Amino acid sequence: MIHTHLHPGIILKETVFESLGLSITQVAKQIDWPRVLLSHIANGKVRLRPPLAYKLEQAGFGPARFWINLQANYDMWLAQHQPPDTVDSD
Repeated sequence: MIHTHLHPGIILKETVFESLGLSITQVAKQIDWPRVLLSHIANGKVRLRPPLAYKLEQAGFGPARFWINLQANYDMWLAQHQPPDTVDSD
């Protein structure tokens, strides 16, 4: 059985935004963040970085360190389960 680790943006979307009945557009306006970028993060296409984590904390969506730790754990999982030439180097 192969276990895949969820991207923190997907966790954010499914466990926070959806459970509160909020759309990505609504959250983007609430935290003053570009909707397209938030959508990419929430769909697991872009890393969740500290500036967004801070905005999420200010809006009451959980501690910034929690979101950063989820991203770090996801990054480590990727490093352990993908060939070295496919891991993001930024």
